[in-house]
Amino acid sequence: MRVLHVIPSLSPSSGGPSFALPAIARSLQPHGVQVNVATTDDDGPGRRKAGISPGQEIPQEGGWTVRCFPKQTEFYKVSLPLRRWLRAHAADYDVVHVHALFSFASLAGARAALGSHVPYIIRPLGVLNRWGMENRRRWVKALSFRMLELPLLKRAAAVHYTSGMELEDAARFGLGNLQTVIPLGIDLAPFDTLPPASMFGRAYPEAVATRNLLFLSRVDVKKGLDLLIAAFALIAPKHADLRLIICGEGDPMLLAALRHQAEVLGLKGRITWAGQVSGEMRLAAFAAAEMFVLPSHSENFGIALLEAMAAGLPCISTDQVALAADAARVPAVVIAKQDPPRLAQAIEELLASETQRRQLSQAARRLAREDYSLEAMGRGLHRLYQDVTQGGITATSV
Repeated sequence: MRVLHVIPSLSPSSGGPSFALPAIARSLQPHGVQVNVATTDDDGPGRRKAGISPGQEIPQEGGWTVRCFPKQTEFYKVSLPLRRWLRAHAADYDVVHVHALFSFASLAGARAALGSHVPYIIRPLGVLNRWGMENRRRWVKALSFRMLELPLLKRAAAVHYTSGMELEDAARFGLGNLQTVIPLGIDLAPFDTLPPASMFGRAYPEAVATRNLLFLSRVDVKKGLDLLIAAFALIAPKHADLRLIICGEGDPMLLAALRHQAEVLGLKGRITWAGQVSGEMRLAAFAAAEMFVLPSHSENFGIALLEAMAAGLPCISTDQVALAADAARVPAVVIAKQDPPRLAQAIEELLASETQRRQLSQAARRLAREDYSLEAMGRGLHRLYQDVTQGGITATSV
């Protein structure tokens, strides 16, 4: 079986989707699925991936390939060469799996599949939730959704959600095609033995011999980082050894505003701004932390939270993070309200209880390994591809 994945960007600055897609590709290898990815050369705002020939097939570790095409605009990531290639080659595949909405690549991928009579699947990446629809270019999105995205959703062979919360949030659109939930999974092997915390400490000496709270995610308004900084300001005076580590990149204007907020609140010198971390340094950041905090306003899954759970960190999040809402039932994650005093209270209570931290750590590791492995994700996706190519089932959730 040949499956083409279409995604606007694989830049780490795009956050979870850029980490999830390589994991999806690896998860499908044991099932004999040939995975090819078509994307743009986006490497973050104003940047392009260097040293890449447009449209050249680039082999990846694990047996899958990527083709990158030049983007002509930042907004919507328009790439006419990508559209031309999709139109010419969509028919070479059994399934086209489109990741994201409100993107030129998504429209081009779905339309190319339609024109080639190839079944396509859309993974909305959480953009159908109410927060995203109402807080991100609300009127532009409403018009675009009615004219472009909704018709493509209705004609898709299936819509792939990564959580029950995401599925429930999209129910208001009345889609009658296959609605399926397949959670994301990650390669758990690197989390079995983390690098020493000293690796992170060598890069950031101020984070040695301190109790570190870790935020690791794309810096975006929806992540609630302003709430975390305000909560940290409430408890930092009581804990001289407490430090907040912020790992991630994002909009420079937002980052500047957050740094200004921290300075106004008297936190200069108490926060480590580590920027984007990857590879061993990303794992070392988990090793150096005492707990992980993700106070998002909206997350259709929460892959950074899953990594923290796999690393065995006690985690605090909100009920608007789909993974956290599921994990809290175990309980493997503490749910906090989205206001600084309540978030500060949750952090303080966890700091004060070694027993609770240990219990959360054990539950989080166990849940990550039982329900969110590459193997589980690969089985679910392979079954989905078989379903849409054989046309054998109706709308459901698995």
